[in-house]
Amino acid sequence: MKIDMAIDEGNQLLDADTVLFARSYQLDALEKALKGNTIVYLETGSGKTLIAIMLLRSYAHLLRKPSPFIAVFLVPTVVLVTQQGEYIEMHTDLKVGKYYGELGVDFWDAATWKREKDEHEVLVMTPAILYRALSHRFLGLDRIKVLIFDECHNARRNHDYARIMKDFYNRQREENALHLPRIFGMTASPIKAKGSCSAADYWEQIRQLENLMNSKVFTCESESVLAQYISFSTPKVKMYEHVDAPCVIVECIASRLERLIKKHKLSLERSSISISAAESAKERLSNLCSTFKFCLTELGVWLAIKAAEMLSCEVTNIFSWVTLDVRCDKVVRDFSLDALEVFYAFVPSGPQWSNCYDIKAKLNSGFVTSKVACLVNTLLEYREIKDLRCIVFVERIITAIVLRNLLNELLPEVSGWRAEYTAGNNSKLQSQSRKEQNKIVDEFRKGRVNIIIATSMLEEGLDVQRCNLVIRFDPSATICSFIQSRGRARMQDSDFVLMIKRGDTAILKRVENYLASGERMRKECLSHASLPCEPLDNELKSEEYYKVETTGAIVTLTSSVSLLYFYCSRLPSDCYYRPHPRCVIDKELEICTLHLPKSCPIQTITVHGKTKILKQLACLEACRKLHQVGALTDNLVPDIVGAEADAEEFGYKPSYVEEQVQYCPQELVGYHDNESERLYCCYLIKLQQEFAYTVQPQDIVLATRMRLESDVELSNLDLDVDRGKLIVHVKYVGSIKLTSEQILLCQRFQNTVFKHLFNNNFYRLHEDQGRSYMSDCVAFDYLLLPLQGPLIDWNCIKSVLIQNNSLRDMHIDGSSPKCHGHLVHTKKGLVCTCMLQNSLVYTPHNGFMYCITGTLGDLDGNSFLIQNDDEYVTYKEYNERKHGIKLLFENEALLNGRHIFTVQNYLQRCRGQKAKEPSNASCELPPELCSVIMSPISISTFYSFSFLPSIMHRIESLLLASNLRRMHKDHCMQNVDIPIIKVLEAITTKKCQEKLHLESLETLGDSFLKYAAGQHVFKIYKKEHEGLLSIKKEKIISNATLCKLGCDRKIPGFIRNEPFNPKTWIIPGDNSANHGLDEELLSSRKVYVKGSRTLKSKVIADVVEALIGAFLSTGGESAALSFMAWLGINVDTVGVPYTRPFPVNPEVYVNVRYVESLLNYRFRDASYLVEALTHGSYMLPEIPRCYQRLEFLGDSVLDYVITVNLYHKYPGLSPGLLTDLRSASVNNDCYAQSAVKAGLHKHILHASQELHRHIIKTVNNSEELHSVSTFGWESEITYPKVLGDVIESLAGAIFVDSGYNKEIVFESIRPLLEPMVTLETLRLHPVRELSELCQKQHFTFKKPVVFRENGVSFVEVEVEADGFVHKESRSASDKKTAERLACKAVLNSLKERIAEL
Repeated sequence: MKIDMAIDEGNQLLDADTVLFARSYQLDALEKALKGNTIVYLETGSGKTLIAIMLLRSYAHLLRKPSPFIAVFLVPTVVLVTQQGEYIEMHTDLKVGKYYGELGVDFWDAATWKREKDEHEVLVMTPAILYRALSHRFLGLDRIKVLIFDECHNARRNHDYARIMKDFYNRQREENALHLPRIFGMTASPIKAKGSCSAADYWEQIRQLENLMNSKVFTCESESVLAQYISFSTPKVKMYEHVDAPCVIVECIASRLERLIKKHKLSLERSSISISAAESAKERLSNLCSTFKFCLTELGVWLAIKAAEMLSCEVTNIFSWVTLDVRCDKVVRDFSLDALEVFYAFVPSGPQWSNCYDIKAKLNSGFVTSKVACLVNTLLEYREIKDLRCIVFVERIITAIVLRNLLNELLPEVSGWRAEYTAGNNSKLQSQSRKEQNKIVDEFRKGRVNIIIATSMLEEGLDVQRCNLVIRFDPSATICSFIQSRGRARMQDSDFVLMIKRGDTAILKRVENYLASGERMRKECLSHASLPCEPLDNELKSEEYYKVETTGAIVTLTSSVSLLYFYCSRLPSDCYYRPHPRCVIDKELEICTLHLPKSCPIQTITVHGKTKILKQLACLEACRKLHQVGALTDNLVPDIVGAEADAEEFGYKPSYVEEQVQYCPQELVGYHDNESERLYCCYLIKLQQEFAYTVQPQDIVLATRMRLESDVELSNLDLDVDRGKLIVHVKYVGSIKLTSEQILLCQRFQNTVFKHLFNNNFYRLHEDQGRSYMSDCVAFDYLLLPLQGPLIDWNCIKSVLIQNNSLRDMHIDGSSPKCHGHLVHTKKGLVCTCMLQNSLVYTPHNGFMYCITGTLGDLDGNSFLIQNDDEYVTYKEYNERKHGIKLLFENEALLNGRHIFTVQNYLQRCRGQKAKEPSNASCELPPELCSVIMSPISISTFYSFSFLPSIMHRIESLLLASNLRRMHKDHCMQNVDIPIIKVLEAITTKKCQEKLHLESLETLGDSFLKYAAGQHVFKIYKKEHEGLLSIKKEKIISNATLCKLGCDRKIPGFIRNEPFNPKTWIIPGDNSANHGLDEELLSSRKVYVKGSRTLKSKVIADVVEALIGAFLSTGGESAALSFMAWLGINVDTVGVPYTRPFPVNPEVYVNVRYVESLLNYRFRDASYLVEALTHGSYMLPEIPRCYQRLEFLGDSVLDYVITVNLYHKYPGLSPGLLTDLRSASVNNDCYAQSAVKAGLHKHILHASQELHRHIIKTVNNSEELHSVSTFGWESEITYPKVLGDVIESLAGAIFVDSGYNKEIVFESIRPLLEPMVTLETLRLHPVRELSELCQKQHFTFKKPVVFRENGVSFVEVEVEADGFVHKESRSASDKKTAERLACKAVLNSLKERIAEL
């Protein structure tokens, strides 16, 4: 069966599957909902949610993506979000999003909401979330097709349901908006009130709900219609006789509790606990006392004891609405323990008392109230029920907790039942997480829990299995509460028990009213069903509001208060001051003055109006003005939230791909064409050996197709070779023309030499002999040629041709008469000894290659060889035993052979050097076992060529740096000349493991970038607070920004991020492998791509900072700014007039002359000094600014000037040490200690008792350090951050007042920081030092164990070293200090242990 139902969006077809199992009244309700806005009023358990599901199915074709429309399903509590969301997912194919506060939705921006709308078709959320999203115009009603209100009876007064309808739906309806959502409400009672006897009152409340929701109520004609499908419980009234507890006991206990609370409040006042913490603790004490008194009078002494027992054990977790200082927790716990002793004093001891089953005796003794006894007796009446499912509704959570404890002591022995309690997430006492609530309900369903003692949350909260017993321990407060709790008893023959005190006629009459209310409400709804909805009454209409015309975002009188407090909460703050508005109301004059924090661009707001709404009027006006000055965005969110969202969105935008190309310079690249001759530029590579060795290096000629940068010649290279230092000089010596035959010969020569050095494998070389080296492709095209004196050694180069000729008649000097050698037998026949001298041979029996340096005339095959076991054998015998070869010409002199050299990375820092050559480096070879490969070629040639891959890698890197420098020069108007060695340093990461790397330049560039960007935003955004300035600066200097800019300028291709690997070095002219290069045009200059590698985005950001440092270190700030501008970082560091902070007489607030004498600087405008010394807590209207802006500026200025000073003071310092010096010099603890030494703490303007207390404690503890040189982390004192901030703010004040002169800043602040850290006094941070020691020694450094108790942080550090455990624990007021001290102790222990070993 299909039903065709028309609505304004078109004909909707109802799913046939839905119709098959839908009940008749559900289909009737759906039909009405499809025609117009509807409130479905049906009893609990009647399937209202299914009607909503059918409605969503009917609209599904309008919601499915890529449709821009959505449906919104509102639920009154967080716990229902997941429940209803999962139900929709189960019964529809729509994509469901679930939203609640814990997800951080309060801080979402328009882009985030857009992503959610684009991904989901139904959004399930609490109404507060929708209200905020509509207010900020992140969501619009025009994009919502269906708006469903679960438990819509909550739409009253200022509930978010009502505010959504008043402030958005009805206002837009009155404005004749074209597109409004279909409204669908669900309720078990359209009235949420205590009830009334008058039918007119019933209709009035229903009419107000209909008008507010712009919906008509649908309901069944009678309860009998529903009775066909669902069971109704039988109401039973259980009357109990009220028996007052013994008056003497109650009064006595109450009196003692009052004395106790006074005692503990007095202890709070006498302690050093801050005022705010003490006030919170006092509030908790009062709440505890009220709780004990309630239990005493309403439940009895016995349950009051159970409350005290529970609260004294779990006091830290019980009161969840505020987190207290640990010392306050102790006071509160002590009060609970003392209260427990008071209760114990009034109850007897012994077996009779401990017997929990004798409820009657306890009732008679006055220790349990008759109400509790009635509950127990009522439950026991149902002990015969095999599978009890009971919910006991109570008003207060403490009642639920102690009843749960009582029943779990009493019932398991009697009936085997188990009880649990549930409490909502927002309850102030012992709130439960959703996970805990779901677990309890799940156990209830499975029968592991039989009784749930619940607050009202289960009335319209968790979906529990149908119960067969519901007991109202406390009466329902409203008709709705009554109906919903009754509806929980849905099983056949279930009971709904109402406990009423005998003689309480008011409650009895109310219950009678409640029982009759269902039919009365149904009758009124049906009798007025034909009446249309009316316009809202004036009191229900939307209140005064402010609207942003560009976006449609609004803020109302009610929402303005929370918005203003939210704005203030996002202003810069610290642990001593939380910014908030301060409201002063003059009721007689009906004037409200609102004082806003110092970092707010507006300081005061004054409004007139009705006293009742004065604060709201002031907050609304403040929001209006904050928006007008830009402090609230056009979406009416704080500017810092908008800035954070923009920054986060910017961080997402660059879709950085870690696979990046690797460039090589065009100077070393060329086409292998068929030119008859080419012109080459020649460079002498002179190798100067700084150590004694039997083999001397040979000079080499580098021949390139293009002239290299002159800087390459100036960049001498030191190689750490096996035995010492080898200095490499490169010098241009002219040009040479080579024919194509000569080029081919040279390429073949260098390929042969390098392949022997790399592979030590003649056979592999032989396989490649037939390949062409002059194919038509782009490849490395340069020549490396040996020299004989000042000339190219062509004889050596031709040695590669020897394999193709007969050697018998060949001689070094070309003719036999001139030769002084003689013929000897080799593997390939007779060869003259002159050809064996300075030759490369290989022995086919083992494949080894040797350089022959001469003949050993005194040794032949019959000479003795001493083996390792001191056995004497002849060379002839050795070869026969070892290799199975019989020497045929044992009388021929042996050859002196040396194993060929291996190619290594000689650029690597900290290479281990060998004192002497290995014993097997040389050997004696019978000529008949040798086959000549190359001749003549000396061992010096091979020795020199073994260094060339490292040398050419450095030259290639220098040329890359040169290309990058030229790219900048092409766009630079200034004549900036940066040495390419500095550029190379900047593009070489630490991972390359070379002496030269970027860390120092990165440190320098980082500090300048922060300095320049900080100055820029400080000058441009003159009215913005420090939080916004930080975000704007971070957007300029963030790694994401630097990476993006670096990629835009193709910098990743120039970066060197891996150690040089000789095995992957491309031999010039070698086409035996796929070494083709791809051309790429960069800024009208060619480079070539030789492959790709993985680069992290941070590496690119680090290189960009290092390049800024390179330009800064050699070309000054103008050069650095020029490079930054080329990148796309345009900052202005030119001095701009800064407006006078505020008209004030500085001498009134600060001892100006004294502070100036400390700083050795005289202020032109001393109001900067007042601003620099004013903390945010100092709320005087005469000083509208605090130090935060100047601190922001001074932070980057100090960092920069100190870093530059260290860089120039230690020019030859290793990069790592410079970073360590900077870290030790530029930190808040170091600044704070300097502030204390100078006495600046006495001049800080603040109004925070906690800050004052902390400063006094710090000063007292630090007096002993004044005579000791300690730097930041050497100190064991926790300094207030404010002290360090003041040093930075003073630096900022001097910087601005002096016309942005950083040298004056350094001259003024430096004396305060003396003695500054030097290389001699430098101490690594203990945490870092311990970590590095463990890495170096391969010790096991376990994760520190951290815990906090009584306001003190404890950190335990453990290191396992060579089977010995070093464990230390230290405490401090904060975690970082405790960890530092613990690491320091473990370090000392480890060092002592290492020294002993």
